[in-house]
Amino acid sequence: MSQYFDIHPENPQKRLIKQAVEIIHQGGVIVYPTDSSYALGCHIGDKNAVTRLRRIRQIDDKHNLTLVCRDLSEIATYAKIDNSEYRLLKSLTPGPYTFILPGTSEVPRRLMHPKRRHIGLRVMNHPVVNDLLDELGQPLMTCTLVMPGEDFPVTDAEDIRTQLEKQVDLIIDGGHCGIEPTTVIRLTNGLPEIVRHGKGKDHGL
Repeated sequence: MSQYFDIHPENPQKRLIKQAVEIIHQGGVIVYPTDSSYALGCHIGDKNAVTRLRRIRQIDDKHNLTLVCRDLSEIATYAKIDNSEYRLLKSLTPGPYTFILPGTSEVPRRLMHPKRRHIGLRVMNHPVVNDLLDELGQPLMTCTLVMPGEDFPVTDAEDIRTQLEKQVDLIIDGGHCGIEPTTVIRLTNGLPEIVRHGKGKDHGL
């Protein structure tokens, strides 16, 4: 049975943030609010937790998972970025964008696309996420909480509790998040390519 934390979306309770991060460090899979929708998250280095996350979403290893980073410098640790790409990321972060980039050796190989060695990366604008990352001290492995067979993310934490309380270790209720996923921009072929239109504007890309 999962734990359920009601965390204020603008002024997160530090005590609950610390408890949430302890659950992540112990191998837990969590549901948490973001600047676009609810998402699943786990520790970057925990193989079993990542397997559970994929099982909940019913996705295989060809589905790009995403690392949620605190800032651009942390992205540069986990992805190969040239100067023009850095300028683009700087103009769009923090915000509702996911960038597909070649991963560095800091990213466990099992987290990247098996052939292309790409990884998704994000910098969010959400107080709960910011506090979780500050307490965690490293990126959070994540994917949008879209249940198998559905087209849109689950938006209500109580509905999430009904569906997933036996599959995840923690559900963070941060209020309504919305149902529009991020805009996904691939930066692996020399030019930016929008592969999914979402909440983020395309800025003429």
